[in-house]
Amino acid sequence: MPASARAKSSRRRTARQKPQATASPWRRAGRYLWNNLRGPVGQQLAAVGLILFGLLLLFTLAGLNSGVLVSAFARLLVFLFGWGAYLVAMLFVALGLLWLRHLVHQPMVWRWRPIIGWEMSFVGLLALTHTFLRRYGWYAVEGGRAGGVVGWALSVFLTTALGPLLTILILLPFTLIGLGLAFDLTGDDLRAFFRRLKQLRRPAAAPGTPAAPPAPPSEEVRQLSPGVALSPTPARRKRKPRRSRKSTPKRPAAPSTEGMPPLSLLHEAEPLGMVQEEIERKKQIIEVTLEQFGLPAKVTEVRQGPTVTQFGLTPGYISRGENGEEMRKVRVNQIVALKDDLALALAARTVRMEAPVPGRAVVGVEVPNEQATLITLRHVLESEAYRRCEAPLCIAIGLDVAGSAVVADLGKMPHLLVAGTTGSGKSVFIKAMTVSLVMRNSPEQLRLIAIDPKIVELSRLNGLPHLLGPAITELEKALRVLRWAVVEMENRYKKLAAVSARHLDEYNRHAKRHGEPTLPRIVILIDELADMMMLSPEETEKLLTRLAQKARAVGIHLVVATQRPSTDVVTGLIKANFPARISFATASQVDSRVVLDMPGAESLLGQGDLLYLPPDAARPRRIQGCYVTDEELEAVIGWWEAHSEEPMPDSPPWEVSNEPEQRPQALRLAGEGEDADYLERAIALARQKGSISTSAIQRRLRISYPRAARLMEEMERMGIVGPQEAAGRTRRVLLPPEEDDRPPWEE
Repeated sequence: MPASARAKSSRRRTARQKPQATASPWRRAGRYLWNNLRGPVGQQLAAVGLILFGLLLLFTLAGLNSGVLVSAFARLLVFLFGWGAYLVAMLFVALGLLWLRHLVHQPMVWRWRPIIGWEMSFVGLLALTHTFLRRYGWYAVEGGRAGGVVGWALSVFLTTALGPLLTILILLPFTLIGLGLAFDLTGDDLRAFFRRLKQLRRPAAAPGTPAAPPAPPSEEVRQLSPGVALSPTPARRKRKPRRSRKSTPKRPAAPSTEGMPPLSLLHEAEPLGMVQEEIERKKQIIEVTLEQFGLPAKVTEVRQGPTVTQFGLTPGYISRGENGEEMRKVRVNQIVALKDDLALALAARTVRMEAPVPGRAVVGVEVPNEQATLITLRHVLESEAYRRCEAPLCIAIGLDVAGSAVVADLGKMPHLLVAGTTGSGKSVFIKAMTVSLVMRNSPEQLRLIAIDPKIVELSRLNGLPHLLGPAITELEKALRVLRWAVVEMENRYKKLAAVSARHLDEYNRHAKRHGEPTLPRIVILIDELADMMMLSPEETEKLLTRLAQKARAVGIHLVVATQRPSTDVVTGLIKANFPARISFATASQVDSRVVLDMPGAESLLGQGDLLYLPPDAARPRRIQGCYVTDEELEAVIGWWEAHSEEPMPDSPPWEVSNEPEQRPQALRLAGEGEDADYLERAIALARQKGSISTSAIQRRLRISYPRAARLMEEMERMGIVGPQEAAGRTRRVLLPPEEDDRPPWEE
């Protein structure tokens, strides 16, 4: 473009802009007044005017007021809607009040469902009214009665075409559907209402009273490994299940609750969230605080949770200039930087920011409630999310910041890492998860192994028939259990390879078709990983990593908890094989990064407040975990003890190979003659010393070094000594010392 042309266009733009710069005072005053009327003040004045107009119209219809314009408008409404003119006047008042209420803190959001619902119900009522008074005909319209000309026209059309009875049968559901849309009633709300009516009619069962007889076991023997079988149950004939009328063969049915503990064993739920006055006060504080720092923003949504309430902020625009033009939008990181200032203004212990909230165009400000709500396990087990979960290892986690139930499938995780400080809720979460598992699975379908170095937490599960043995409280036995789990995993893989099955469900289907025993799922619960890592870090890491890498396909899952989420406990190798993680309150941001690879857990409130990171998600979800009391746990255990025919085995499978009567057979398998004698003497020497090395066996037994090395390898294969930790170091003996060789202070 030539320079002369650019100069001419510049002069033309200057000429066009010059009258705006020298606008008259009346025009500037009019623009200022128009901008104010378009803002919140003008809308509030319009809402008040709508309320006054509705009241004036209502008084005119009642004969308490008169005027040319108002009376003419009232006569028009009476002619159109008849008695419905009073509803129209009250609708004006209600709209004004709703508009004014919303404009106190946020602009009104119009939704189509209530609007269409009110229109449907209004038109349906007009037509129904005139149908019932059809004998008056047009005289009812002239007298201002019935449904006016609108109701008369619709009623006459339907009555002439269909008859009065069919017209009423059509208009009644039409009106009810409109009322349902107007009040946001859904099918789930109606089902919950009728379910509560049934519960009120039906007397509640006392704790320990069965709701239905237990389902008979479907297999004769559940075998975990060769030569190690669980308690067999006598064979029974399978009953043909009764087919429900509502069941459809195309959709897979949810796990049957027949023969499972009733939900009446658990406590009822409590109401959630803040009161409305507290929500309005905090919304105003958040907006005013951001406005004071020059960052305008509006709270456009509120999600109430049991522990925290999430306020959704929509960033505004920073206005500059005389005309109030929008120059620059507020950045998200500017709002996040004011987290501590918002906590000070709200007088909150901590405020957590989620910027932005996934799936919504808002910045989430999570503020603690003044009174936290206790989330019972029954609340989640009765939710629609748990009923839709058809997996056998479906566990209840809790409620999110919107009050929605959150459940997860342990089989898809496939292993779970739980971390948090002391008293943050880890042990309660593991017990709640255990109860949710046994409320859906029988001992034939699920087996549990509880490792509890803290002694007093998971030991409360003793007596549950799902356990393979009593809760393990000794660290030496805990390592033995993990070694047995590795052996069991390898044996299961051999069984799956024999029938060309890829996972446990496929193998169990094959076993049922051929009348063979099936394999149950096994969940290993470890309440404190730090103690095991302090005792034997290398072996513990090796066993956990091996199980986490391969045990998913054969139905073995790990749930590991620790109160010290440091890098020497939750190593990189362990963390890489536990994609699903739950973090309770941590002491520092460093611990939060170790567990979740991001900060955030240091801002949690404790007492069950957690961050759940699924394996398929990039960001964690804030959830309030379920709480299970000791009375609920004892009631569930007592129910299973009374209704299960398969009690907890007296001798766990990992201790069978160490029984005295099993040792001679093991020694005979190792060798005959002189080698067996040397092996027996080496085992006695190892149990006497507590730790042993190859050179010590060579010196004490006076044999060659190669033979001593072979004896050491044989004892490691038998599970008597642990693996070699370092070159030249002694190996730990995993068996307890002989009775005669124990020191006097251990007798």
